[in-house]
Amino acid sequence: MPVFDLPVNELYQYQGTNPRPDDFDAYWSKALAELDCASTDYELIPPKFTAPYAECFDMYFTGVRGVRIHAKVLRPKVRDKKTPALLMFHGLSDNSGDWSAKLAWVAAGFTVAALDVRGQGGLSDDAGGVRGNTFKGHITRGLESRDPHELLFRHVYLDCAQLARIVMKMEWVDPSYLCATGGSQGGGLTLACAALVPEIKRLAPVYPYLCDYRRVWNIDLAKNAYEDITEYFRRFDPTHSREEEVFTALGYIDLQFLAPRIKGEVMMATGLMDQICPPSSQFAAYNKITSKKRVILFPDYAHEFIPVFGDMMFEFFVDGIV
Repeated sequence: MPVFDLPVNELYQYQGTNPRPDDFDAYWSKALAELDCASTDYELIPPKFTAPYAECFDMYFTGVRGVRIHAKVLRPKVRDKKTPALLMFHGLSDNSGDWSAKLAWVAAGFTVAALDVRGQGGLSDDAGGVRGNTFKGHITRGLESRDPHELLFRHVYLDCAQLARIVMKMEWVDPSYLCATGGSQGGGLTLACAALVPEIKRLAPVYPYLCDYRRVWNIDLAKNAYEDITEYFRRFDPTHSREEEVFTALGYIDLQFLAPRIKGEVMMATGLMDQICPPSSQFAAYNKITSKKRVILFPDYAHEFIPVFGDMMFEFFVDGIV
């Protein structure tokens, strides 16, 4: 088969290139301690959208650093027992998507919670001093502070974990069966959420983003979704005198290093022609997952809609319900 990245047999052995910070575990322990202080209170507001068998809500909660976070929440109107729950995460600069796209899950008995990532295309705010989006520069935002606790994606990962904690405490939700999915950035946030909330039972990341930054840069794919890295060096470190420092700092938000914390069962989808989130970067995280796992390879597909996997994911999540 045609390849631009590592051969398939090498993908299953690849362990990543980006440096791991020495205090990585302490960093995330401190982050989770900050999250422990955050409230799990939330507000549910009925939207204009309605469906005959679903109750729909705009949900708001306060994330770390005092940011107002939005998610769409849908639940079955008729419930004779507590429901399983599905967390959904969107792609870069996008939003939580249409209400109607989630109704099949509600019909299957799930409560669905779809996050709007702070500062991107949805209704969640950002902590940058003004309301609204920022769209660009999210990977490198916070680097210039020289304090890795200011990295934006640190806060985004904690938002995902806080959403999971809130959903598990909803009185109509069965906290023992929580699932998560998303594609690209959403795939990365699926991994992050399951790593920070190991109670997540099953997860289906699709070509996950935010993995092995230096590998992406080394093979000249720090463009498109990863253009932040190239633009950062061009504007702030054109001679790469701080290259090791920069990639080490990015290591705090590199999901390959959070992946070993995942306890849930994983089914991942990877297109081998993906030049946005190259397969090797995805496998850097996948190979570090120690829980039950499998990856479905799509040799002819790139960073695009992948057929069949949606049905596989539906069966994967539904079949796990006790």
